[in-house]
Amino acid sequence: MKKSAWLPAVIAPVVVAGAVAAPMIANAASTPIAGADPSAADVIASVAESSDAQYSGKLEQTSDLGLPELPSGSGASSLQGDASDALSMLTTSHTARLFVDGADKQRVQVTTQLAEQDLVRNGSDVWTWDSKEREATHVTLPANASAPHDGTATPAELARQAISAITPSTSVSKPTSTSVAGHDAWSITLSPKSSDTLVGSVQLAVDQQTGLPLRVTVAAKGQSTPAFQVGFTSLDYGAPAARLFDFTPPSGAEVTTKDLSAEGHHRDGGHRGDHTGSGIATTGSGWDTIAELPAGTADTSSLGTDATGLLDQLTRQVDGGRAVQTSLVSVYLTDDGRVFAGAVPVSALVAAAQ
Repeated sequence: MKKSAWLPAVIAPVVVAGAVAAPMIANAASTPIAGADPSAADVIASVAESSDAQYSGKLEQTSDLGLPELPSGSGASSLQGDASDALSMLTTSHTARLFVDGADKQRVQVTTQLAEQDLVRNGSDVWTWDSKEREATHVTLPANASAPHDGTATPAELARQAISAITPSTSVSKPTSTSVAGHDAWSITLSPKSSDTLVGSVQLAVDQQTGLPLRVTVAAKGQSTPAFQVGFTSLDYGAPAARLFDFTPPSGAEVTTKDLSAEGHHRDGGHRGDHTGSGIATTGSGWDTIAELPAGTADTSSLGTDATGLLDQLTRQVDGGRAVQTSLVSVYLTDDGRVFAGAVPVSALVAAAQ
């Protein structure tokens, strides 16, 4: 990761995932949505049954987190690449094409006016492609592994993380009927019981026929408009063309390879507070969980003058470092280079760092 990418790289996964993350359900049901008046448990169980679905669709993501637009000019030029792209994902709307053929074949295409980014998985092979940089990465996954994530969120991914917060930290509403992209859906709302989190609610819309999550809306506490939303604007069921899951890098592209096939399967069985293989530790629980990245993560010593100025614009000075608080998440950068993030006020992060 580029040194200049540390801030959005920390914010993005917390906004997309951490704001709705909590302890996993140990014994979720495994039956499809039942009848014309299902329970919330019926709707939740149907999401797990949708992993083998085949479909193509267009997604729209909108964000209103209170972050400023990335400025143009010299300040922005020093943050080209990872940082610019990640900040853009958090401050502007985006659309993507999504193609899925079961659990191990997916393609996500994010297009802009002058470029395209792709994430393609076909079994154990995963390719990422950035047409602007003409860079491709080929990852070989271990057996039965999940694909690496490129930062593009889908309703299914967000819904499963929100569902993990079902009890005891969350109240769940009775399902109501709605429609998304022309498909009848059941809508349930997850509301944190905690008074400390910045998250007000997470609303899930789940296809009544297939259990596929069609839209996820995250509202900040005290705000009437969504802080984050991703959902289908069009959706067609059926297997996409097989060629969509084949990828060959264009001539002249810079290709990086990563073979993870021999890595062990030791992700399960972790406990809160343990450092994972990524070096992340957590404190707290449920909606109040705080993630800590180790010293050296927020090394800003190599940033140029313009990038430092943008850092100062995005953050404010607090005791022991600098911090930014959006409507859904806060990030605290300590003077010794640690990073703390969570869906809690900055004051909670400062206290956790003591």
